[in-house]
Amino acid sequence: MTGEARTPDGDDQPLEGLTILDASRVLVGPFCTMQLGDLGAEVIKIERPDGGDQTRGWHPPTYGEESAYYVSVNRNKRSLTLNLASEEGREVFCDLASEADVLVENFRVGKMEEWGLDYSTLSELNPELIYCSLSGYGEWGPQKDRPAYDIMMQAEGGLMSITGEENGPPVRVGVAIADIGAGMYATQAILAALLYRELGDGNGQKIDISLLDGQVAWMSYMASYYFATGDPPGRMGSQHPTIAPYQAFETTDGYVVVATASENIWPKFCHALDREDLIDDERFAVNADRVANRSELDQILNAEFAQYSTTEAVARMEDAGVPASRVRDMEDVFESPQVQARNMHQTVDHPTIGSVEMAGSPMHFSRTPTAIERHPPVLGEHTKEILNEFGYDDEMIAELADRDVI
Repeated sequence: MTGEARTPDGDDQPLEGLTILDASRVLVGPFCTMQLGDLGAEVIKIERPDGGDQTRGWHPPTYGEESAYYVSVNRNKRSLTLNLASEEGREVFCDLASEADVLVENFRVGKMEEWGLDYSTLSELNPELIYCSLSGYGEWGPQKDRPAYDIMMQAEGGLMSITGEENGPPVRVGVAIADIGAGMYATQAILAALLYRELGDGNGQKIDISLLDGQVAWMSYMASYYFATGDPPGRMGSQHPTIAPYQAFETTDGYVVVATASENIWPKFCHALDREDLIDDERFAVNADRVANRSELDQILNAEFAQYSTTEAVARMEDAGVPASRVRDMEDVFESPQVQARNMHQTVDHPTIGSVEMAGSPMHFSRTPTAIERHPPVLGEHTKEILNEFGYDDEMIAELADRDVI
């Protein structure tokens, strides 16, 4: 563990010197620990010897033999295979946890306690340990033992009630946003706990993060609208409940998104469409009027945008100073000069498949930059190396392998 103050020299990373024991799988935990790894922490990924993280088998698509899903959230880590179902495996895990700064796990609620690897046990070995548990519903409450998947969390947390077209079926956000959101909250909580440990009495603590809580928190102003009115908001497609026009419009060859988010943009928007007559139309004079008369405004604007290609519509908006964009697909995104300038398209060398492309880290620091220093590891790639570092000699490691512990 760390504990000694250090002065960044420009080559350091924010979490350099910290050890993260990653006993998580699939997405929510690995996304969290990847962020910690991007920030410079040493992340040890614990995987089952018989296949490892189940996302290794989630394919196609693949990079060679590696699942593209697995690759997306497991950079900047080392892989150690360990059978936690065995007593010897759990003993090894305790040895690792006794020297780690942070432990992240997302087994079903109660499993770590069954194994004797719960916070109360491990904190006796290591009072400085920060122990983060991730689950669908959290560690208490009437639903704590229910299985949980992202689509369930988007439904139960309210997101699917406001996503999709009006009068249409509920729609899941296209990435597993409940997992990713909870992973971000976990990272935030871990960083706060690390700071409190350093500024406080030096001890760690337990963190409990649930996917459901994260989704409920993300309802933000939609929840506030409900509290203020008593009426649950519904689905509005790409429209905004309190701003108009703020949505996607169909063009001759696609869609353009516009954001008329302030009163001074409205006249510019009307000029861009050569519809200056709308500026002082009493139905649309201010935003509150445009929201109240949204249906009439939509009819007019749908007809206007239907005259233009997406490129023409975006050009008209941008020339007039109106925020607008076409809807990009992944190819468009990663060819974007802005995305490339921000180093959000990264490539890392891999020992078995050559190189892997991935999205970069969105965290940019002036003194302690993030970096992709490790490829997503091959299963068990670093088992011997890590165990050597924790005091296991080659003979002990060979015995563990013979007994299928690693």
